[in-house]
Amino acid sequence: MRLTKTAEVVLKKRYLLRNEKGEIIETPEEMLWRVAKAVASAEEKYDGDSETMAKAFFNIMDEQLFLPNSPTLMNAGTGLNLSACFVIPVEDSIDGIFKALWDMAKVQKSGGGTGFSFSKLRPRGDIVHSTKGVASGPVSFMKIFDAATEQIKQGGKRRGANMGVLNVHHPDIEEFIKAKWEEGVLRNFNISVGVTDEFMKALKENRDYPLINPRTGEEVKRIQARKIFDMIVEGAWRNGEPGMIFLDTINKHNPTPHVGKIEATNPCGEQPLLPYESCNLGSINVSAFVKGKDFDWDRLKEVVHLATRFLDDVIDVNSYPLKEIEEKTLANRKIGLGIMGFADALFKMNIPYDSEDALKIAEKLMSFIQRESHFASQQLAEERGVFPNWKGSVWEKKGIKMRNATTTTIAPTGTISIIAGCSSGIEPVYALAFKRMNILDGEEFFEVNPIFEEVLKKLGLYNDEILSKIAEEGSIQEINEIPENIRRVFKCALDISPEWHVRMQASFQKYTDNAVSKTINMPNHATKRDVEMAFLLAYELGCKGITVYRDGSREEQVLAKAKKKEEKEIRGRIVKGQYIEPRPRPKVTTGTTIETKTGCGSLYVTINEDDYGIAEVFVQLGKSGGCAASQTEAIGRLLSVALRSQVNPYALIRQLKGIRCPSIGFDNGEIITSCADGVAKVLEKYLKGEFTSKRTDGIKPLTEFMENKRQKTKMIGGVCPECGNVLEYGEGCMICKMCGFTKCG
Repeated sequence: MRLTKTAEVVLKKRYLLRNEKGEIIETPEEMLWRVAKAVASAEEKYDGDSETMAKAFFNIMDEQLFLPNSPTLMNAGTGLNLSACFVIPVEDSIDGIFKALWDMAKVQKSGGGTGFSFSKLRPRGDIVHSTKGVASGPVSFMKIFDAATEQIKQGGKRRGANMGVLNVHHPDIEEFIKAKWEEGVLRNFNISVGVTDEFMKALKENRDYPLINPRTGEEVKRIQARKIFDMIVEGAWRNGEPGMIFLDTINKHNPTPHVGKIEATNPCGEQPLLPYESCNLGSINVSAFVKGKDFDWDRLKEVVHLATRFLDDVIDVNSYPLKEIEEKTLANRKIGLGIMGFADALFKMNIPYDSEDALKIAEKLMSFIQRESHFASQQLAEERGVFPNWKGSVWEKKGIKMRNATTTTIAPTGTISIIAGCSSGIEPVYALAFKRMNILDGEEFFEVNPIFEEVLKKLGLYNDEILSKIAEEGSIQEINEIPENIRRVFKCALDISPEWHVRMQASFQKYTDNAVSKTINMPNHATKRDVEMAFLLAYELGCKGITVYRDGSREEQVLAKAKKKEEKEIRGRIVKGQYIEPRPRPKVTTGTTIETKTGCGSLYVTINEDDYGIAEVFVQLGKSGGCAASQTEAIGRLLSVALRSQVNPYALIRQLKGIRCPSIGFDNGEIITSCADGVAKVLEKYLKGEFTSKRTDGIKPLTEFMENKRQKTKMIGGVCPECGNVLEYGEGCMICKMCGFTKCG
């Protein structure tokens, strides 16, 4: 394998086997032989030649043409689970809920991600006959699942991840939509609203729709579809959640409707599954098949057939974490063959991602892979028999014998695309150059997209100066030294409009049995209207779900590619070489007073500025007197001292935000967990320019300075908690391309 520095790090940190002392005991080549031999051993069950097939499997992995999902690479040959994604049912009883919790723990311990529909749980306040009490609702139980996941590290190598789905007709849908509006809540969950055609029709006709108690099946109230949709849009605009899953669209393509209805997906949304189903995924590096302006279709066909066989073999050699999962998986034998390296392929073909030509290539490529994987599955059915639930399936009605109920999925390929040395999934590249730090030896280096690197060298532009500039910008669109025709092709995720992101997802979905993992990346200045249009377009074009992410919208996201700024003069002095003296308070300041609601009543926050930025913060609680009032006054005084000492206001916000007290309030639909939390959120909104300044003295306030900075700065996913390198946001998750850390398992 031709491994990059980052691929070497990822393999050593997460994939290569270790002994009891934690020492690595295999090479990358030995890892591939371990996987190839373990998977090919399934051939013996059907009187096949396992040795020959192991060599074939090894070759397509060694040439970086195909790689299976991470659990297979990590665990094949060890007796552990090889599947990546599972859906666990949650029934409406204490026994059912905690059975699901137990099942989740078993799956996540084995290295899998779990999806749940909480739609069967009775709503908050509903009757519990056994205790004569009232139910606490789905969101409260989701927090128990979240807390359990926090304590489980998957197989010693991967963090647990969950998808939580609630049907849009559930009476607790508003609470669910707002569940992640507060930073840090349900941090181990991605959440999506399960949307029906009935809801979308009501939205289009601007009317109400029914909320139904799942315990009784009775309508409890009607609510405006537009109100709920606007809340979904608000949440997605705030921090990317919730997403939307189009349940009726998914079930129209359910190959085994006689077995059950699909209500949930795996954590990144690409795999809709029945309760207790699992799916084995693998991806083909399509960049490796590019020949001029086309693909090597003959070689691609060979690899598709081999990869389909590989994934079917995985089903037979797998060690399932639960008996129910084994039974359902063997009954339907779903596999998910997808692609990675698509953006790199377009780079090689000199075709812009946001172009009609790129959409045509996407459809031609995926239709070929789907068709050939179906043929491969039909050949396997002749050799080995159809999947057990074939009778009564969509395939039986078509008169087609299939070994697998599904064969194609576009999955996230974060770490396996690092190993393959290509771009992730069908996503555009997040940036063309990064400054990385090797966590094994501390070496700093530039990591440049190899195709772009070759172009720069041909142009005579490859040097540390321009690489540093690209790494700071993240994009080349404003770097005039690079020719315009090159800038047109080599676009990054945030250079591409949301419409083109959605259209690309829809083009791949058209020829994918399961679903497509893709993030609709939006710049920080994107509006709620932009989010709304992306959601509506995704539904209209036949996508099975959609996830949007507005750059910089999460508190954990940091300025990781900021341009250097001239330091602003600080009016202060050093005392005894250790302490910064805050600048004096001027006699005249100009400011704004904002009211916010807390559990203790109205909170009034006054923010005043001087020539150098925010000079002071006054905090007054509407209920005068008492300990609470004195504490809020203290918060204001300490904030004022810190701000006049030029402490980054966002650092102060992070310290105060999320502090809880017993009295929780709501301000315009936003949860305010304490007075301190209320002050932090007001200050944050002020800095983001949400409150208009009335200054007339011609001095630019700090809000304008910060807004200016945001417009000229590319923001990215954050800092990896394990290695300190950059986190990227794509394929529905945050991932570190240096060490392979991911928040989605």
